[in-house]
Amino acid sequence: MSAPPLAVLPFVNDTDLEFFGIGLVVFLLFVLGARFVSNRVVDALRRRNMRSDVVQIGGRVATVVLIVLGIWFAIGFAFRSQNFTLAGILLATIVASFGVQDLLKDYVSGYYVLLERHVRVGDRISMEGVVAGTVEQIKLRVTLLKTESGDLVVVPNAELFNKAVLVHVHAADRVAETSGTPSPAPPE
Repeated sequence: MSAPPLAVLPFVNDTDLEFFGIGLVVFLLFVLGARFVSNRVVDALRRRNMRSDVVQIGGRVATVVLIVLGIWFAIGFAFRSQNFTLAGILLATIVASFGVQDLLKDYVSGYYVLLERHVRVGDRISMEGVVAGTVEQIKLRVTLLKTESGDLVVVPNAELFNKAVLVHVHAADRVAETSGTPSPAPPE
């Protein structure tokens, strides 16, 4: 005597029902993992003294990303086809690459700004479309300028790298920096 079928619907067999169950379990595991990862992201951002809105957004992004991945994996298990999972991961990768394109551009540009040292802390610079100011700090993603009125301007390094920048220094000072000889003192 065989066991009665588990499926209620005539077009769903027991094997399909088992894979739907596996898909549901996989989804629930991703939901639990999303909560765990979200809490870790929030804790890490708080330790870095980030603003509360950034902490909240960071936790939500981690949760949404993992739940969407969980949906794609669950569908892949439920229909016994990993094509759904691969298509979902590919789609998520494409969307994410467009989303972080500017951020990556700023980091790569910052690397070159720091490496080439055309602009240095203390230089007074002006750019197309940005107010002039004195370079206060050069970070990997942004450069901080202080205007004459005391305002702080945050300039993405991609702007420094892709636009013309006028560096207001005396030619003798810059030559002295590159040759190693001290520049003559300005007349008083």
